[in-house]
Amino acid sequence: MKKAAKTNDEPDAGPVEGKARRRLKQGSKRVATPASTASAAVQVQERVERVAAGGANSLLKQKSIGEMAASEGVLLPYQVRWMADTSAVKVAEKSRRIGITWTEAADAALTAAARGGMDVWYLGYNRDMAREFVDTAGEWARQFNKAARAVEEIAVEDERRDILAYRIRFGSGHKIVALSSRPSNLRGKQGRAVIDEAAFHDDLGGLLKAAMAFTMWGGQVRVISTHNGAENAFNELVNDIRSGRRPFSLHRVTLDDALREGLYHRICVRTGRKWTAESERGWRRRIFEEYGEDAAEELLCEPRRSSGAFLSSMLVESRMRAGAPVVRWAVADGFAERAENFREAETREWCERNLAGPIAALDANLLSCFGEDFGRSGDLTVIWPLQMAPNLVRRTPFVVELRNVPFRQQEQILFYIVDRLPRLAGGAMDARGNGQYLAETARQRYGVRIRQVMLSAEWYRDNMPRYKAAFEDGMIELPRDAEILADHRALVVENGFAHVSDKRDRSGRHGDSAIAGALAWHASGVEVQEVAYQPARRALGEIRARDRIGAAADDDGPRGIGLAARWAGF
Repeated sequence: MKKAAKTNDEPDAGPVEGKARRRLKQGSKRVATPASTASAAVQVQERVERVAAGGANSLLKQKSIGEMAASEGVLLPYQVRWMADTSAVKVAEKSRRIGITWTEAADAALTAAARGGMDVWYLGYNRDMAREFVDTAGEWARQFNKAARAVEEIAVEDERRDILAYRIRFGSGHKIVALSSRPSNLRGKQGRAVIDEAAFHDDLGGLLKAAMAFTMWGGQVRVISTHNGAENAFNELVNDIRSGRRPFSLHRVTLDDALREGLYHRICVRTGRKWTAESERGWRRRIFEEYGEDAAEELLCEPRRSSGAFLSSMLVESRMRAGAPVVRWAVADGFAERAENFREAETREWCERNLAGPIAALDANLLSCFGEDFGRSGDLTVIWPLQMAPNLVRRTPFVVELRNVPFRQQEQILFYIVDRLPRLAGGAMDARGNGQYLAETARQRYGVRIRQVMLSAEWYRDNMPRYKAAFEDGMIELPRDAEILADHRALVVENGFAHVSDKRDRSGRHGDSAIAGALAWHASGVEVQEVAYQPARRALGEIRARDRIGAAADDDGPRGIGLAARWAGF
């Protein structure tokens, strides 16, 4: 990194301080991290250097922080990423005792110490938290060699009475003040608001409302917390960010994430113990045993399960519209044993009889996409098209449900539908287990527009809040159908994310159409450039005549792809 030109405000640092800076750099590289973390480490290091360059004392002089940092650097990678994120509003969804608030205290000291910085207003939900944060920020200020007065107890004028607060004043003219958690405490103030353990505040909504005014004049808001139930305002804030309804930066750090990035190594340095993989496993096991049934919420960022369904019946029904058919086909067990040409002919006839009409009714001017949840003998396969209206509402023209249909015939039906979707923008397909075959063949046929989705806890956690937001905001329309309603009611919140419960209903359904709908919504947000070329309508007859699954391949394509595949961009 090129050395910045020295100014009168930035005299040379002492030799010990230079060594400390090297330790900070080493600390950011100790654990293998993504490129984003490496870039963040450089940003944090440069920032510390700018603020710390004013004296000859060591950056890591004080014992409590210095001993911990002496061997391997000050910040762990997830702490570096948090400190380097300069978003106006950022939120940390975290495990207990992993040092995010400790890192925020360091950032507060840097911010208040800088001449171009700002005041920092900290709000914990009790007095002990307030004092601890200000004490930690003061200790960091001494590490950064910035003159800061001793912690003061002051009376801050409130609407009705004076309130007790803690304060550190800096030579820059800025200050760090710890307040009680009343929204009125933030009124008329400017700078950075830090709301710690936000899930445990009595009026988080009121605090956020008051804090957002900080951002109008360049201020910042930091929200940090573990979870306190699925229905808590903090979890609602996190889900709003994931759904795209709140344009804030979100950091998620579980205890396991922190361990992978060196937390237990750091604990060993601090306590003077020797690190071994076995001792780390034993430490983790003991911590989880101590937390018992609360471990998932306290350590893995999984809010305690909700007592109700993820989507209410009233909400789902409010988005249902008459006129969109749900086309169902269940075949007998012996159908898979019939000759291939018989199965193809039967399936082709079923498509022409049941799907040609709904497909012909599609609006050729609208972008189309689809989602697919795969099943074979137990679960249903559900194919869910969407068309995107000019007002961005996703309309469902029809839904197809298949039970016990053989793999090749599922492929035949899928291609019959997707080949005819106007202005295909994308598709998202269940690629778990046997579904991987169909997802892969669709990707080969339609290219990068098809997303092969491995449904996982992470996928549900990131995407189901967006699907719920579509219902709440009126951005999706569904067929008016009792089975589709029941499938959506089968979504529950467990282990911190919404998914289909393990229970099946009396008819053997397992929420399949709800997952297909969520995949379709996911596909509608995939950014894929539309192929500009549109063939002449006269080719439709040729498609119907030539595009037969299993028919002879045309002269320049593999068997069964034919002209329709070339229309799709091959």
